[in-house]
Amino acid sequence: MQTAETKASLREVAADVVQDIQRLVSLEVALARQELKELAITNAIAIGSMAAAGLLVMIAVLVALPVVVVEAVPWHWQAALGWVAGYLVIAGALYLFGRSRLRLRLPTRTLETLKENKAWALRQLRSNGR
Repeated sequence: MQTAETKASLREVAADVVQDIQRLVSLEVALARQELKELAITNAIAIGSMAAAGLLVMIAVLVALPVVVVEAVPWHWQAALGWVAGYLVIAGALYLFGRSRLRLRLPTRTLETLKENKAWALRQLRSNGR
């Protein structure tokens, strides 16, 4: 049979566990926010690089059109072709950089700590429920 002191101590332990769980949840939310912010910044840089690559491809096409016209004039078409090649090389490098930096994934650290916290909370509830 449980005494009044035992019931009070069980209530205190349960209140402590609930308070710890609340603190853990707020820390998990803060971790998730930070991790998502880091992912957003990295992805913004990657997408910006890929957009710049697309813009340079469009410029290369706009430069390539005069190449066709200038081709009839001796020596001028080589300069225009050089610009096209330069833009395409820069566009390719920017695209590859952006693609290598792009991260489309879930926040892994948050998921790992959520699993750990769930196991901890279950252990606390089981050990204090005896």
